[in-house]
Amino acid sequence: MRLDESIFQDDSYLKIKALNNSHVERIIETYIKVCKPQKVRVLIDSKDDIRYARKLARDNGEEKTLKLEGHSIHFDSYFDQARDPANTRILLPEGRKISRFINTLDRETGLREIHSMMDGIMIGKEMLVCFFSLGPTHSRYSIPALQITDSAYVVHCEDMLYRQGYEEFINLKGSHDFFYFVHSAGELDECRNSRNLDQRRTYIDLEERRVFSINNQYAGSSVGLKKLALRLAISKAYREDWLCEHMFISGVRAAGKNRVTYFTGAFPSACGKTSTAMVPGHTIVGDDIAYIGPGTDGKAHAVNVEQGIFGIIDSVNPADDPVIFKALTSPREVIFSNILVADGSPYWPNMGRDIPAMGINHSGNWYKGKKDSKGMDIPFASKNSRYTIRINELDNADPRADDPEGVPVGGIVYGGRDSDTSAPVVEAFNWSHGVYLGACIESETTAATIGKLGVLKHNPMANLEFLTIPMGAYISKHLNFGASLEHPPLIFRSNYFLKEKGKFMNAILDKKVWLWWMEGRVHKEFDALMTPVGYMPRYDDLKNLFQQIFKRDYSEDDYCRQFALRITKLLEKIERMEAVFKDKEGVPAVFLNEMAREKERLQKAEEYFGSSLISPFDLESERKGK
Repeated sequence: MRLDESIFQDDSYLKIKALNNSHVERIIETYIKVCKPQKVRVLIDSKDDIRYARKLARDNGEEKTLKLEGHSIHFDSYFDQARDPANTRILLPEGRKISRFINTLDRETGLREIHSMMDGIMIGKEMLVCFFSLGPTHSRYSIPALQITDSAYVVHCEDMLYRQGYEEFINLKGSHDFFYFVHSAGELDECRNSRNLDQRRTYIDLEERRVFSINNQYAGSSVGLKKLALRLAISKAYREDWLCEHMFISGVRAAGKNRVTYFTGAFPSACGKTSTAMVPGHTIVGDDIAYIGPGTDGKAHAVNVEQGIFGIIDSVNPADDPVIFKALTSPREVIFSNILVADGSPYWPNMGRDIPAMGINHSGNWYKGKKDSKGMDIPFASKNSRYTIRINELDNADPRADDPEGVPVGGIVYGGRDSDTSAPVVEAFNWSHGVYLGACIESETTAATIGKLGVLKHNPMANLEFLTIPMGAYISKHLNFGASLEHPPLIFRSNYFLKEKGKFMNAILDKKVWLWWMEGRVHKEFDALMTPVGYMPRYDDLKNLFQQIFKRDYSEDDYCRQFALRITKLLEKIERMEAVFKDKEGVPAVFLNEMAREKERLQKAEEYFGSSLISPFDLESERKGK
């Protein structure tokens, strides 16, 4: 197969030939023939190429310029403002299975369908070919990624979210060890939105390490290097010596010391992931996806797959999110999506400012009370409205964010959300117990989720939606990874959402106390109370931390209510987990034993204390008595 030089713009043909990579050439030639673009432009790491994509996104109407320098707005179709799980499938060869919870499709059937639907999908359009790095450049943790798309908005987003990777492809020296992504927005309507939403498809081919995504524009689907690449990387990590996780990476500054300890954390939606990663006074390496591998020092090291944030903008305000709010309201490069624009300025829900009664949004000219075709009020902004920004634009960006060796991980936090069961923070007894805690994450549904409120959903490691390997294999991988480390991270479980009489027991920023306690535990600076579910903080340590951080008293009553063992609720959770894992193939005995032992410890504690509600002070007294 030979590239047709005539279709390439300017020096694009030479840019491809300079890679000396027949695999790259074969892929590009294949999808030129399938998609039939009018022309092809190859964009590399040069500033001119980056400026070209940014200008094209504005010239073709995918983005519009706002009042502040560097700001632009992108609107998706009203029905294309979130991921499309119903039409997102993992392509599997005949006879291979993953899990009944994961959408799959026979690989040959899927490939025939997607290639048929892509036939001529770029007629009259310009195909853009780009190169990125998933992770820091020149790092053994990182994966080169090739993106083919007809959307300049996608390229602009990826330029902000990922490191440039053309040099990484040169360094491959002809190897095919990379991921690739083919995207097309498809036929566009008069608003420059994807017209054929009934033909949206996102197919993930693990065999060829590639993703096809068509007839969509929402970045969670069209920007293949994000959650679609996460699925490919989980499969790749399973075969190698590292983990791919849906985790933030943050530097926690020690209480009163010149010390930073790095934590990763996995939290389901609406459980405090972003707010934990962005606690004031600490630093941010990444907010979403981490590659974690063994370092030469015997510790786990983590790199941020991305260099930017594609974040939910709802409720970003100066009181709760001062660093992000400052960045979003001052001149710098930012892409807003699916919010309201009035007089060239962006407005989003719960931003702490009055919302204009009219402006422009995804529906065109918007005014308060505007109805859709079904007579429903059109909100001024989508519930899933977003912002895209580079992390180095934030005042709390960590200086080691691009370190090719990654940052050493001292602790891992698994956050859940329940109102009546789990204590605010618990430390696992050891690595295998920590894996058990992470695999048993549950979160209550909130108003952000369609359906009944307060329903507990199981989400192991906050990664269930993106798994491409069986659950048992995923758990085994974690157990084996920790066992391979000389100094594995400590593992913690958090829950910021305990309630009493309908009110939260903790303030939003109390998590800073829990983080400081965890950081101190990593360095063996705090003692802890042994309980049936793990190590908990002692009252005197928390009292001192609340005083040190907030100049606020922390009462014995608060401690007792927040850290009490709710035996009945904890045993009910174990019953749910027993049912969940009973029908999962390959779940290791070590994991099931951790569950059985915790159940036994809780039952013995209930029998010993004669109560289903045990105060941490009673546990402390029992320890001292022994």
